[in-house]
Parts: sequence; C-alpha cells; structure tokens
Amino acid sequence: MKKTHKFALFILLSLACVLAVIIFWDSSRIDVLNPKGLIALKQRNLLVISTLIMLIVVVPAIVFTFVFAWKYRSDNEKAKYTPNWENSILAECIWWGIPFIIIVVLSVMVWKTSHELDPFKPLDSPTKPIRIQVVALQWKWLFIYPEEKIATVNFVQFPEKTPLNFEITSDAPMNSFWIPQLGGQIYAMSGMRTKLHLIADAPGIFNGCSANFSGTGFAGMKFIAKASTEADFDAWVSSVKKSPNHLDAKSYKQLLKPSINNKEAFYLLSDDGLFDQIIMKYMTPM
Repeated sequence: MKKTHKFALFILLSLACVLAVIIFWDSSRIDVLNPKGLIALKQRNLLVISTLIMLIVVVPAIVFTFVFAWKYRSDNEKAKYTPNWENSILAECIWWGIPFIIIVVLSVMVWKTSHELDPFKPLDSPTKPIRIQVVALQWKWLFIYPEEKIATVNFVQFPEKTPLNFEITSDAPMNSFWIPQLGGQIYAMSGMRTKLHLIADAPGIFNGCSANFSGTGFAGMKFIAKASTEADFDAWVSSVKKSPNHLDAKSYKQLLKPSINNKEAFYLLSDDGLFDQIIMKYMTPM
C-alpha cells in the first residue's frame, strides 16, 4: 500500500473516531437519546440495544475489509495464494449462523416491546390521567382539555408523573404528532381518533413537532410541551380560564384557516363536544 493511501486511511479512521466521540458526548442534545419519560426511555433502550446487537455483524465486517485489503495487497509477497479454495463448513456456519441468531433475538425483542409499548395501551399508575385532545391543523396544533374546559394552540402543559391520555385527529392533511423526549410519534388522520399514552418523569420543557411533511408551513408546525408540578398546572389552568378568547364553532372556523409560524394562543372552551364534531364531520353528510 502506498504511503498516500496509508495516510488517507489513517485520516478517515481518525475522523470516524472523532465523530463517534462527538455523537456520544453530545447525545444530550439529541431528544430521542435524552428521554424524560418512561415510554421514551424504553424506546431509547430498544434503539440502543438493537443497534449494538447489529454491530456484532457490522463491526467485524468493516474490520475484516481493512484486514483483507492489507494482507492481500499487491505488494505483499508473503500472502498465501489459494485459488482452488472452496466450501469451508466453519466459514459457512459463521456467516449464516450468527446473522440468523441475531435476527431471532431482534424478532423476539421487537415483538415483545411492540406489545409493551402499544400507543393505545393505557399506563399503569395510581395517579388519575389527564385527557388531552389534539387536532392537527394547517399548520398548527390545537390542544383541547375537555375536563378543564380550556384549549390552547401550539402549547400543552401537564403535571409531572401523571399519565397523559392523548386523543389525536386531524382537520387538515394527514400529520404526525411527536414529543421526542416523551415517546414515539402517532399519526393524526381526518375522521379518525388515534391514541397515545405518555408520561413525564420530572418537570421540564420539551419540543414537540410534526413528524409528517404536510405542506408549506410544515417547518413551523412546532409546539411546546411543558411538564410542571401539580400546583403549577392548576395555577396555569386557572390563568387560561381568564382568557378573553372563547373557542366555539364560530371561532374554530377562523382558527381552521391555514396559517404559518403561529404563536401560542389560549382559549376558554365553550363547546365540550368540539373534538367529536371535528371527527364526525368526515363521517356524516354535511
């Protein structure tokens, strides 16, 4: 191998090592790798464990690529030349057996966690859950608290260590509701009611977003998810109830109009059945 090739290989390996260290060191800034809730933690662990298991095949394959390239280079006269070699039972067992075992292990893990982390499955907790209805609009998120009789746009607050029962639909193009630090995404579809159960382990402010491209305002379709103490949540609900804005069928028609980069807004809910009406308008004749 020429000196220039050796130098290039050394640079590439060095850069790969530096990149790996940076990713590991800066993982706290990657929401998916920095979970703040039980569901997100289990999903992160599944992602990491699955990746490590698959590296059992990937890493040796990469290493052997460089080893064989070095050993059987053109200027290495000591390398053994065996053109008639074939049919090694040991080699066949290794490159078929190990991937087979890995696939079986991954299949069992994914099957088990798919049922355990079913987004429709309620969380076991002695604390009474909070019900929040979510409507994907163009291009903003509407959150309805039917029991508290309030509604918000691009902002959702809830108490820590309290199960969150999200009911999700869309009154616009198909979308996807996602709070990466609390759990995986779930689709929002017109005329349908999907569910998502999450929980926050501690107070904090988390980024929420749309995980499904939905047109011009997709990039600005973000919201804040805030976990607080029970007392702070009650105080926040009381403050929202003092809002001069009322959300009813008439004001909802104005809110329904497409708009980009929307600011947070707060409403006193005047129509308890608004969420069901949004779903049913796609199910019955107008």
